[in-house]
Amino acid sequence: MKTARCFLFCLTALAASTAFAQTQPQSKTTIPTVASAPSVDKVKLEAYLRHLELWPPQVTVKLDDPKASTQLPGFNEITAHLAYNGATLDQSYFITTDGQRVIKGEVFDTNKNPFQANLDKISTDQQPSFGGPANAPVSLVVFGDFECPYCKEEATTLRKELPGMFPDKVRVYFMDFPLDSIHPWAHTAAIAGRCVLKQSPDSFWKYHDWIYENQTAVTLENFKSKLLEWAGTSGVDSVQLGRCVENKSTEVEVARTVTMGHQLGVDGTPTLYLNGRKLMDQMAQWPALQQLITLEVDHQAKLATEAEKCCVVEIPKIGK
Repeated sequence: MKTARCFLFCLTALAASTAFAQTQPQSKTTIPTVASAPSVDKVKLEAYLRHLELWPPQVTVKLDDPKASTQLPGFNEITAHLAYNGATLDQSYFITTDGQRVIKGEVFDTNKNPFQANLDKISTDQQPSFGGPANAPVSLVVFGDFECPYCKEEATTLRKELPGMFPDKVRVYFMDFPLDSIHPWAHTAAIAGRCVLKQSPDSFWKYHDWIYENQTAVTLENFKSKLLEWAGTSGVDSVQLGRCVENKSTEVEVARTVTMGHQLGVDGTPTLYLNGRKLMDQMAQWPALQQLITLEVDHQAKLATEAEKCCVVEIPKIGK
């Protein structure tokens, strides 16, 4: 697969620069023991962050008031809300109480799953899924856009490779995340997919595969006619489907997964979450993804074995 995704235009640049900066070594900072009242010059901080993150002037920035951090005691936390052309992204920073030093990055609690924060935001209830059983050791959540060419590549690979290689180990969940600002028919396609899902989960995956296979032939103008033509040959009630799409009956469901994506920090498609671990670009390509799934399957098996050991009483045998 190509090393690219469908991005939220200018917000892509800031996401990429953020990811790069997080890999760079940080200077040591003495952590205060108690957070005092925050003192932040927001105008100065915004100017500094714009320069640091390479946010272009077209991106609007709104900074929240700093508040005591629950993740990093002794620090305050401040969130920058970014927006451009209908796309949004939230970026959080830790800041000293005097407002003079800023830290970016994630804070991990070694007593918890390192991806618990993501898992707490992901809800797979009533989402279209395929693959292993509901209790499969690995869950792969895919945020996709039906008009995104890289999503097409990702989807084609997953549908081809996963069932044969990990038949009972991985359950895949699809989440709509249409990029309305750059893909004119993606939102309507997402609504249609949810309408098909209401009729039949199996039919959804027929639709999923069909729309990606015919992606280059679909336009905003011919979408409805092609959809109803497909429905007529796929065992889907085309009258019910047409009415559902026309009334946008499932738009609230699309909005729900889009909101979920924003809360997770999804900034482009496809974005995958492997048991809560965020994957994109090279990590989402099949050779790397296959290796990561194998590692996760082994990790979950090890955890299950250790959990059993803790609760098993070994009965001594006679003669020992």
